[in-house]
Amino acid sequence: MQHYSGFGLFKHSLSHHENWQRAWRNPTPKKKYDVIIIGGGGHGLATAYYLAKEFGVTNVAVIEKGYLGGGNTARNTTIVRSNYLWDEAAHLYEHAMKLWEGLSQDLNYNVMFSQRGVLNLGHTLQDMRDIERRVNANRLNGIDGEVLDTKGVQELVPHMDCSENTRYPILGASWQPRAGVARHDAVAWGFARGADAHGVDLIQKTEVTDLIIEDGTIVGVKTNRYGDIMADRVGSVVAGNSGVVAKMAGFELPLESHPLQALVSEPIKP
Repeated sequence: MQHYSGFGLFKHSLSHHENWQRAWRNPTPKKKYDVIIIGGGGHGLATAYYLAKEFGVTNVAVIEKGYLGGGNTARNTTIVRSNYLWDEAAHLYEHAMKLWEGLSQDLNYNVMFSQRGVLNLGHTLQDMRDIERRVNANRLNGIDGEVLDTKGVQELVPHMDCSENTRYPILGASWQPRAGVARHDAVAWGFARGADAHGVDLIQKTEVTDLIIEDGTIVGVKTNRYGDIMADRVGSVVAGNSGVVAKMAGFELPLESHPLQALVSEPIKP
């Protein structure tokens, strides 16, 4: 894998950036793998990368029906935080936060992670009670967090209207300084590049049409481009299509899709 650096950027500018190594291969799949991962989004590519990097499992294929990172990852909100209430969630996301803090260096790829902090505003007394409860729970778990009053919010974000005449008056907020934003499709590309460097095959524009099941065990997948591809293990990391793959395996999951609206941060999406 070609190492990215400031010197490399300058060097390639001399040849008009026409000689960069491809970020990943587009291989013809093998007949059999140790692991097949269905879904080439951020989670699927991360699974392949860490399987190869941390556990030495490199005979892996990631099969994506579209292009890498082009599904839910490309539509995802950019917020990265670990200020969750329950202990289990807080520890899980704090571990993830620590991975985020070194992810660009680990992948040698700029995922544009910017720790500019995250505010969760409180507009009612109950909001503020919930905020105080969550921040206190975070601090007991060693996770950074502060409770701000209206004045504290105004000082942090001078352009925000914190007057009493707003439709939703701001009574305060929780503030996690280490939280921030990232470019999630860049995360997918970074994981793809890293997985490919470890020998993982990334198979794009290939849809899994069915699972191959023998004696109750999934032993491979059927695809629309390459026919049957066998594997010792098959993982499904397909976000909103989880119910579709589960049905292939014989499970009927009560999955429903509802509109989600997060004010300001993202548009309505299914």
